[in-house]
Amino acid sequence: MKILFLTFLLSLSIMANAQNNFKANQIKFERVANAYGGKWESLKKSIQQAGYGTDFSMLINAYKAEAKLEVWLKAKSDKQYSRFKTYDFCAHSGTLGPKVIEGDGQTPEGFYYINVFNPISSFHLSLGVNYPNSVDSARTGADRKTGGDIYIHGNCVTVGCIPLTDDKIDEVYILAVEARNSGQDKIPVNIYPFKMTNANIQKYSTQFPAQLSFWKSLQPGYLAFEKHRNMANVKEIKGKYILR
Repeated sequence: MKILFLTFLLSLSIMANAQNNFKANQIKFERVANAYGGKWESLKKSIQQAGYGTDFSMLINAYKAEAKLEVWLKAKSDKQYSRFKTYDFCAHSGTLGPKVIEGDGQTPEGFYYINVFNPISSFHLSLGVNYPNSVDSARTGADRKTGGDIYIHGNCVTVGCIPLTDDKIDEVYILAVEARNSGQDKIPVNIYPFKMTNANIQKYSTQFPAQLSFWKSLQPGYLAFEKHRNMANVKEIKGKYILR
């Protein structure tokens, strides 16, 4: 029993060191170090004033029509997320509706998470999302290419990504590093065509009738977050998003 307990403590120590090492490794890169040097003190003050403490989780909601990216944070002791900051997209690509094939210029729509931290991006700093997921692949079909390399990044150009300018991505990148360093393995990134109210679905589906069915599959996840301020339990089942 004592050996098992010591093994458990050792595994916790290894996990904690791995988390702390993530931030340490990121700061070794010049752009990340500069971002921390210019932004971290004011960000940390805002985080503490908002009551998130030193260990927090992060969630991103992005809205294409409104051109807004919202960062939501939650202290480890909190049950709900609250909105911390909102950033404007600085450029657009494609139209409303999901990304379908490689080269279509579309920004994806769906439920994703950050799977890449790129401190040496061609677009200053960038956070990759796990497009394509199984829903995207099912939509594209086996005989076509889904494309990939979808990022939230700096600079102000895009072909399917979400650009925020270098100044803004510095903040979002730091927040993501801090959340990852606190132990959050998957930071949700929910990309919606618009604020998914019934009125907006009716409005935009008139312009894009082919998207109505897909948009209705996104709406339950959006509404669940609006109600509970927590990431909804959305599953990818047979090419569709299903709220469980």
